[in-house]
Amino acid sequence: MNLQLALDRLTKEECLRIIDETRESIDWIEVGTSVIKEYGMAFVREVKKAYPEKVIVTDMKTMDAGGHEAIQAFEAGADITTVMALSSDLTISDMMKVAKEYNTRIMVDLLEVSNPERIKELEKLGVDLVSLHIGKDKQREGKFDVSHFALVEDFPFEVTVAGGIDLGTLPDVLEKAPNTVIVGSAITKAEKPGEVAAEMKRLMNEFANKN
Repeated sequence: MNLQLALDRLTKEECLRIIDETRESIDWIEVGTSVIKEYGMAFVREVKKAYPEKVIVTDMKTMDAGGHEAIQAFEAGADITTVMALSSDLTISDMMKVAKEYNTRIMVDLLEVSNPERIKELEKLGVDLVSLHIGKDKQREGKFDVSHFALVEDFPFEVTVAGGIDLGTLPDVLEKAPNTVIVGSAITKAEKPGEVAAEMKRLMNEFANKN
């Protein structure tokens, strides 16, 4: 089970400091949408160069021009880039084709998707990696709840989860055995990010060893 560090609404300096403090516990590093908008693909290259052993995720949240944006991400060193499930099938297919050429992956973000029919369509497209995601704004109404797993539990996807997960909610999330847990503010806003990440990874390893 992977721990993905999500870097959003941070300066470049803060991102690099937090990665350094958590590097022993995290598996995947997500360069978040707001960070990409602020610093561009140059920062993705910088992170990949500094941490070549980590899986780098660019949260592009692509909605159109999928092939072009996928090439941008992968040329910068991303191992995975994101596309919104609400985008056109052609956008997703184009990105998957590019990913195959680069030997990389596409993560389909299920933000605001609740229709099982769309999930079936994604499976037919050949999607294999999805993100159950409660957005930052919607978290004001409630953070990630394990009931959201019902949307994908009958499908063979690799599943990541995101949406305000912290040490208090992590145990319930782990009971659903996601492949990757994405954590942002619970780590990045902590006084000691390294300690929080280490405790999260300990709980994840403990769960994996019991199951």
